[in-house]
Amino acid sequence: MNNRDFQIIKKILSEIVVIEEIIEGYNLEEFLNDEKTKRASCMTLINIGELVKNLTDEFKETYSNIPWRGIAGMRDITAHKYQTLKMGDVWFTLQNEIPTLKDKLIQILDNI
Repeated sequence: MNNRDFQIIKKILSEIVVIEEIIEGYNLEEFLNDEKTKRASCMTLINIGELVKNLTDEFKETYSNIPWRGIAGMRDITAHKYQTLKMGDVWFTLQNEIPTLKDKLIQILDNI
């Protein structure tokens, strides 16, 4: 892994920590009723997707078990179609997919 990819992975992990802090103590209903939290979470998902787009193709091919295109696609949808975004889907991503991504990225860093 080159240094640039390493730095990007560390930044993605720091963005994940931000998400964890934003939604800590929330349930779906509270999330859906809190516009600031929804917007902050979506902005952080956008940041993660933008970072993913800056990873090298070689890195993404090496770790093809991570859905890089899906992450980048979520960024695009969140950024360009916010008004029609289903917040239940965002909540699912925050609760299920982000923790999985975090675990996989930590494993990558542990193995270098």
